[in-house]
Amino acid sequence: MVVQHGIKLAVNIISTHFGSLVTKVCECLLRKGTLNLPDIVRYTELPVQQVKHCLLVLIQHNCVQPFIYKNEENEGAVPRGTHYSVIFENIIHRMRFPKFIAIVSEELDKQCVELLEGLLQHGRLTLEQIILRAVSKLNEGDCAVQDALRANFVKLVDAHYVERCPASEPIANLQDEGKNTSTRRRSAKSAKFAEVETAEQQVMTAAISSERFVVVTNTGTDVTSEKNTFENLSNVAVGEKRKSEAVEMDEGDQCEKKVLWRVNFEEFVRHLRHKACAASVRSRLDDGAGVILKAMLEATKRAERKVKIEKSAPLSEDAIFEEVIKSEEGRRMAPTQEHVRVALSQLGCHPNSIGTEETYSVDLKNIIEIAQNSEIELLVSKRYGEDACRIYRLLSRSTKLMETDKISDTTFIEKKEALKLLYNLWKDGYLHMEKLVVGQHSILLLWRVNKIVMREHVYDEMCHAALNLRLRLAHELEQEREILQLPKDKRTGAPGKRFERIRKVNVLLESSLMKLDEALMLFHDF
Repeated sequence: MVVQHGIKLAVNIISTHFGSLVTKVCECLLRKGTLNLPDIVRYTELPVQQVKHCLLVLIQHNCVQPFIYKNEENEGAVPRGTHYSVIFENIIHRMRFPKFIAIVSEELDKQCVELLEGLLQHGRLTLEQIILRAVSKLNEGDCAVQDALRANFVKLVDAHYVERCPASEPIANLQDEGKNTSTRRRSAKSAKFAEVETAEQQVMTAAISSERFVVVTNTGTDVTSEKNTFENLSNVAVGEKRKSEAVEMDEGDQCEKKVLWRVNFEEFVRHLRHKACAASVRSRLDDGAGVILKAMLEATKRAERKVKIEKSAPLSEDAIFEEVIKSEEGRRMAPTQEHVRVALSQLGCHPNSIGTEETYSVDLKNIIEIAQNSEIELLVSKRYGEDACRIYRLLSRSTKLMETDKISDTTFIEKKEALKLLYNLWKDGYLHMEKLVVGQHSILLLWRVNKIVMREHVYDEMCHAALNLRLRLAHELEQEREILQLPKDKRTGAPGKRFERIRKVNVLLESSLMKLDEALMLFHDF
């Protein structure tokens, strides 16, 4: 779902971070879809070398993925060779870097935050580059410090917050690439297109390495098999052990210098999705249900193969209870088995039998949809009033078309007023209307909510609002640039008042943008 204001928002982010030339190339890919180098040059009308440089910048920062096109069924549809696919989500994630840093700050230590900041700033780095950057900031470079940095880097990889970069030019066999996949997806108005894997998804699936979370450092430690490594070394002769250690140190040194690493946005989005689900359950049910859901998701997150899973992995009641009492929040509520059973019932979990044991899964898709509906109802209420919200709520929960009279009677709103509100909601894209001819001169108006189209529309509006906030913030900061650069001792009198004003404006706009971004993630990333 790449909406028009979503494209404009992505273009604004790239423009702010990388300048006009890179923006021109990125916008071309966002609007035209996957292209090869000659086509990008033709559309942007830029010199080849400039286009290559811009593509390298976008690839370095994980905004574009190059791949070798292959389609054995229809070889003539698209020219062979290297093609470039823009990754819209990774561009939008650049707004969320402070959130990602906050997550690592809460879970790990300060050194891990420093290492993550380096990757967020530079996009892709080898482990050697990551350590050298951190050492230069610490002004210390002894072996103990470097070993500590390596250990903290391993923590980031072990938590899946950092991963190996995908293959530089994977071979992708894209189906139906003769049609512009990106354009087809943007104009999709039915659920069937949602099931088709997009060009970007096909390319990234082909690019991801099976060893994406394997770290080999020059101390000979492999993060995925550290225990086995030492066990194997203890069973060989001393001379053979030294030889093996030397080989592993050489491999680790090569790994540190050659393997590129990047931030794994997917894991951060998964973390935020779990947090949003728990918050939604807390507000709708109670704290106990939220704590138990959070514990279940924490226990099963490694079993998730993608972010947008519909149901959590199955867990037994005993396993859920054990996971709850592991957390400080869970222990504070002094849980019992009965608490777990009540919460599972509240969450709508029904037992499934696996062997002799009963297991429970949570319908995460339903939780997200309820949160989306609540967000839309709040939006409709603020914009059109409580009566319009009642109409929208009625239609969103109905599976059939409803006529105006029935809507008026059910919501206790006068027909004339109900018709006016229905027209306003339809005009702004929140409702679908159909006209049914009854007799020769009578027309019956039927109404319903098309949830797929409506959610795309709401997401587009939110992208528009986020873009306006970013533009307003940039304008305000530019207007007061001289005041912001004043030394602290000169911020008195009129300049001091102007500084205080722009500080408050900055805080207000930044906090509004952060809150709006939570809604953006709810409708697109979750």
